[in-house]
Amino acid sequence: MKPTIFIFFCFIAFTGISQNEEINLEEFAERLFQVQDENISYEDIYESLLLLYSDKINLNKTDPNELSSLYILSFGQINSFFDHIEKNGKLLSINELQTIENFDLETIRAIQPFVSVKESAIDSRPFFRRILTEENNYLLFRYSTRLEEQLGYTKALPVDTFFIQDENEAVIDTVTSPPPRYNGSQHKLYGRFRTSHKGDFSLGFTFEKDPGERFEFKGGQSGFDFYSYHLLLENKLGLDKIVVGDYQLQVGQGLIFGAGFASGKGAETVNAVKRNTLGISPYTSVLESGFFRGIGVAKSIGDFEITLFYSDLKQDGNIRTSNFSADQTELEEQEFVNSIQKTGFHRTNGELAIKDQVAEESIGATIEFKPNRRLTIGISGLNTNYSVPLQKRPNNYNQFEFNGDHNYIASSNVSYSWQNFSFFGEAARSKSGGIGAIGGFVASLSPTIDMGFLLRRYDRDFHSFYGNALSENSRTINENGTYWGMQIRPNRRHKLNAYYDKFAFPWLKFRTEAPSDGHEYLLRYTYNPSRQISLYAQIRQQIRQISVANENVNSLQEQQKRNYIFNVDYQLKSGLDLKTKVQSSTVDQGESFTKGIAIVQDVNFQICQLKFYTRMALFDADDFNNAQYVYENDVLYAFSIPAYIGTGIRNYVMVRYDPFRNTSLWVRYSRTEFKNTTETSMIGSSLDQTLGDTASEIKIMARFKF
Repeated sequence: MKPTIFIFFCFIAFTGISQNEEINLEEFAERLFQVQDENISYEDIYESLLLLYSDKINLNKTDPNELSSLYILSFGQINSFFDHIEKNGKLLSINELQTIENFDLETIRAIQPFVSVKESAIDSRPFFRRILTEENNYLLFRYSTRLEEQLGYTKALPVDTFFIQDENEAVIDTVTSPPPRYNGSQHKLYGRFRTSHKGDFSLGFTFEKDPGERFEFKGGQSGFDFYSYHLLLENKLGLDKIVVGDYQLQVGQGLIFGAGFASGKGAETVNAVKRNTLGISPYTSVLESGFFRGIGVAKSIGDFEITLFYSDLKQDGNIRTSNFSADQTELEEQEFVNSIQKTGFHRTNGELAIKDQVAEESIGATIEFKPNRRLTIGISGLNTNYSVPLQKRPNNYNQFEFNGDHNYIASSNVSYSWQNFSFFGEAARSKSGGIGAIGGFVASLSPTIDMGFLLRRYDRDFHSFYGNALSENSRTINENGTYWGMQIRPNRRHKLNAYYDKFAFPWLKFRTEAPSDGHEYLLRYTYNPSRQISLYAQIRQQIRQISVANENVNSLQEQQKRNYIFNVDYQLKSGLDLKTKVQSSTVDQGESFTKGIAIVQDVNFQICQLKFYTRMALFDADDFNNAQYVYENDVLYAFSIPAYIGTGIRNYVMVRYDPFRNTSLWVRYSRTEFKNTTETSMIGSSLDQTLGDTASEIKIMARFKF
């Protein structure tokens, strides 16, 4: 979108009236987690947040773990809530929250979209009739595509030439080979249906075709490349839950089962320290790994809650063969894979060849003992078998990674609340003997001060495939750390969040060829002078060690990275919503100093039945280390946080139209124009490269409610 078009939208915005019928989930997630990083699975976080939004928590039937999972209430507020329930009985209205100690209007407004006090009467109608008449259901379709043709879709690709040489390096022959080409179209297709009723059932399926993947019903292809489905029944057949299809688990502190809404270190410096046991839940994301596929059941027996599950999931892997001798006399062939591929892309012949080549069979159980709301003691176990052994390609840093076709891991966890303190911990051991342990506390020291503390240790040979505990690495392996977090809120207008994290890596890492350490801190000040204006300023500094080449010897060198953010949100009385953000970063690594900056202006407004969301952003980032990650408004149930790299202008405009009561349409156009490039420049990498200086995308979505 050209700047003149953007200015036009800014002008007509003053005639519009803004309305918010639904919570802006992107805005909610951004407010809680303001540290953007390429290692965080934001789609998974967003999907978990969406489930909380669509299946509202019944405040009269909830527990501390479920309330904590929203990351809105402090531990002191949760204690005050349950003390109020024990003293006064069940809530009659959401408005009653105003009478609870430590609850202010801002907190109530933040939690309201995710909770209710509605008591659902027992519905004795047949199951299929309940499904057909359920109000909480939707069907949506989404289409998106890049407007520029990418290299992998061109009809004539450049040919690579390979030279065959003899032992004296003399060329004796040449071989020409065309590089791989995407088999499918450049379009991305996505669809989802879900109907659910809290405490009764959830039924849904999701299907997706990524750009470059084929869409056809032949040759073993069943239309879309990926399907996900689930059926969850609650309080049926004498069981609390029965789930068939795709599901996930969140138990303890995430050492074994770490699915759900947990983003790690961020602007939510206290509540994010502690994970919460939510048990088994449906999986509805389009990420093609990190979930279970099979059957799971949960049952309460007195003070005990027992969950059992079985999963048989096909994974991607490139099967290789090697020769070995079992008795030192005869060589035998053995198949293996170097790693499980988790991208979910099946665009080229090579990617299709590794699809579903490894069968992952899992069986597991959890037992929770809850004599009261203050104490929980649990044990968990997971046994995993692979049809083909995993065998890492050996190098210096991966000597202690998992190898083989069988792994098991077991853990015990505990959480205990005492006055305004909540203590928690979990310890686990994998088949290798590696230990993972995490423990700490969160506390409300006063109505205005909250604090969190965490110790963690993950051995270099600790193998957990579905864990997601708090860590500096993207996985819970080869790390020790100490984390302090604090939040000070003297009144509703001012808030200060801070954390300090000290970490060490006892063994080698990728790009770090020796044991190393580092530390990180974040400070964020938020000021809300009124309901219409909100601003914050944030600084984060991270110091880590990486290996650098020094003549013929690699040595550790300190890398210092700083991030700065200043943001202002303001709503004009005319209904115009404006958002201004400036964020920058610097990376200091010895003689190398690089930087990046992004200046962002959002303008959101409404004209009649059309809702407009627009942005203009200027960015200048020297390299990938200074990529500026910025949230963007996207179509419903989609999440966008692109990395601004290089120098250029990023614009988008999105329009939402509700022609009928149960029908909504979205159209989104985004465009990035890079400077310091020419019309013959290549943007992107590998087969995703495009010719020119622009990258643009169109996205269309329709949602239907019944």
